[in-house]
Amino acid sequence: MILEDDRTGAQKGWLICLMTDRCLSGWGKAKGGSSYAGWAFSDGEQSRCESWVRQRSDARRVRIVLGSYRPPTGPGHCHIYVWDGKDRT
Repeated sequence: MILEDDRTGAQKGWLICLMTDRCLSGWGKAKGGSSYAGWAFSDGEQSRCESWVRQRSDARRVRIVLGSYRPPTGPGHCHIYVWDGKDRT
């Protein structure tokens, strides 16, 4: 599993809204596996961040995970972004 993580050390304690990306799974960096995308958010931002992720057309299996989340082993790709608080719908 390829892991890309945009968080700073302090942000690694934040919760993450994680989704399985139905469009990118199985090819590219996720060849032969699943593609996961997650947005780490600060206190008070869960509702807005989760709502935005759930509205994405490529989102499957949206869930909130601890900041210490580690993706499964094996082929695939996981990218953890930092939620900037802006709805992008």
